[in-house]
Amino acid sequence: MTEPVAFAELWRGGQLESTHLGHAVICGADGSVEAAWGDPEAVIFPRSSCKMLQALPLMESGAARNLTTKQLGFVCASHNGAAIHTQAAAAWLADLGLGEADLRCGSHEPKDRAERDRLIKTDQSPCQLHNNCSGKHCGFLMLNKHLGGHADYIEADHPVQMAVKAAFEEVTGETSPGYGIDGCSAPNYSCSVHGLARAMAYFATAKEGSDVRQDAAYRLAHGMRTHPEMVAGEGRSCTELMRAMEGKVTIKTGAEAVFIAIIPELQKGIALKVVDGGTRGAELAIAALLVKLGVLQADHPATRKYLNTVERNWRGFETGSLRLAPGFA
Repeated sequence: MTEPVAFAELWRGGQLESTHLGHAVICGADGSVEAAWGDPEAVIFPRSSCKMLQALPLMESGAARNLTTKQLGFVCASHNGAAIHTQAAAAWLADLGLGEADLRCGSHEPKDRAERDRLIKTDQSPCQLHNNCSGKHCGFLMLNKHLGGHADYIEADHPVQMAVKAAFEEVTGETSPGYGIDGCSAPNYSCSVHGLARAMAYFATAKEGSDVRQDAAYRLAHGMRTHPEMVAGEGRSCTELMRAMEGKVTIKTGAEAVFIAIIPELQKGIALKVVDGGTRGAELAIAALLVKLGVLQADHPATRKYLNTVERNWRGFETGSLRLAPGFA
């Protein structure tokens, strides 16, 4: 088996301090590997990078025909829990005749500082609307209402999750070897890095109105790149880099340093995984590959925030740099 390769290096005082190793694949329109680093067949959990795959059954059911472009971005989100996100989740649930208690994603403190401070100042606790996956779970609930399933839609044998598994395997082109439970309590099915990149290439080639699945894939990816603020939020790499590419490319991170990209104008898909789970390595790697393919400007301020960055301490002193490893991208 091919070993992971160096993506990023942290240098301090003229010495190499840390290295982020990983696997990456670029797939073309037919799903074949056009470029690879490390092992294309390494099996990973895609985590939240595959939310557009998890939303396919909702779109294909017909239940989502009236969703706005903003909602389509939100259903694929790993958001900050800012007001724009919690309000979107609350409104969606209200439209379904449901409420926050119907979610099964759990609660956590929002990443958005303004919302976190508001909760503290008003002595309120976070609720499930703040969960970074609440948009995906609103989509699960919408599909569940359409299917008439029981309330615990996160169970692996529930019709919602069985539909997700079927779509996931069909678009990755693989039979998943199994699943783990994600941070939001839903099953997360594993696949190879190649399979994930193959799925992203499918989304990159999908045409609006072509057939039910292609239309679903097109609308989801289009919603994400049209509303990057709904996918993540201020200060986040997904939002900042999609803005830098002016709505031409869809990207999405996942926990434990997974990243994908959907590039319609090149009909290519990217998937990568940093094996130590270090997000900074995955952010550098996706930025480097997007620059390599000519869809992200190397000198854009957003790019410089994630690629070949200067490290500074709390006093503002330069302490080192995070650099692209030689031979990658």
